Amino acid sequence: MNDEPLSSRLEGFYRKPWAERANLVAEWADLDETERCVLDSSLSSIRADRMVENVVGVHALPFGVAVNFLINGNDYLIPMVIEEPSVIAGASFAARLVREGGGFGVDTTAPEMIAQMQVLNVNNLWYARQELLANRARLLQLAAQVDPVVMSLGGGPRDIEVRVFEDSPVGPMLIVHLIYDCRDAMGANTVNTVAEALRPVVEEITGGRVLLRILSNLADRRLARARCRIPEQALAFGGFLGERVAQGIVEAYAMAAVDAYRATTHNKGIMNGVDAVVIATGNDWRAIEAGAHAYAARSGRYVPLSQWEIDGNGDLIGTLEMPLAVGIVGGATRVHPSAQVALKILKVKTAVELAGVIAAVGLAQNLAALRALATEGIQRGHMELHARQVALAVGAAGDEIEWVAGRLIAERVIRPDRAQQILEELRR
Repeated sequence: MNDEPLSSRLEGFYRKPWAERANLVAEWADLDETERCVLDSSLSSIRADRMVENVVGVHALPFGVAVNFLINGNDYLIPMVIEEPSVIAGASFAARLVREGGGFGVDTTAPEMIAQMQVLNVNNLWYARQELLANRARLLQLAAQVDPVVMSLGGGPRDIEVRVFEDSPVGPMLIVHLIYDCRDAMGANTVNTVAEALRPVVEEITGGRVLLRILSNLADRRLARARCRIPEQALAFGGFLGERVAQGIVEAYAMAAVDAYRATTHNKGIMNGVDAVVIATGNDWRAIEAGAHAYAARSGRYVPLSQWEIDGNGDLIGTLEMPLAVGIVGGATRVHPSAQVALKILKVKTAVELAGVIAAVGLAQNLAALRALATEGIQRGHMELHARQVALAVGAAGDEIEWVAGRLIAERVIRPDRAQQILEELRR
């Protein structure tokens, strides 16, 4: 590879044949031949059999790349694994709009996770709480001995918190939180192991019985934030003025701000982008989903994870904040071949960098969805891309797929029955 800076602004990337796109990405990430082949077939049944139990096969999903992303002044190609059409296209288009305003800015908090210990059968809750806090140094010292590798990398235990619940379905209890910096790991195995190690000491201090010892997926100490500014003129297209597009996006956001029914779909749009990158990199998308929605409801009312407004210059401003407990070491990130390739394409050096990139993708996806909703409607672009899936579903193959999809789009009737008719006409 040459030493010239690479740009993620790849004009017409989606129009190129898939093999040419794959070769461009391979050049970007400096993939060797083995890694390049992973893009064609990433996971063997033999490897899958070592990853989970009762394996009988492998389920494949499309592995795509979103382009145009400029984040904290750096260019990124974004690997995304998803079956839903329009997501990758939407993220790429939104990222191009955001480039007009200087790209995304992101920042993150420390990669701290929470290990929870449930303490039952405590005679004096408040006294036991004070005793645990008085023994904070002892508990942290013990926790520091569990994983010397994490400690050597600058991570490890950070604090002890104790919450008192005087009433529950099974009576009073304490819940002890160990705050633990996991560095570049997601951290589930680490914090669970530390909680197990602390169990006998916590029981000794409180005189109670420790039952649950497990992490919390509400990783509200491990936040990622993304922000962007889109100049008003960049939003104009067709018959839509930039001012009207910006206002429509803010109005669409406002509905989510007051209505949980709309906020749920608003956040689902964010998670379309977030989950696709999380899956591509071998991270736990179910944990991310759980944490995101719990965070959206932390006030007691379910609200959007992003916010949109218009500044004094008429530019559109978007922000997003959410928990993102992701890692670049351990688990499937180092076992699944395509996850390894995805991380190489991203070129991220730390877990917090990955979290920031994912937050930017979530904000981009949200922008794409709101722009469509506020202008042409969500179905136009989505259904045009969906037409290829419909053509495939009725048995179209090779050049037939584009022919059938093109007819469906031209007729604005994207249904399996019409696709079947068109295919039959083509084959006569």
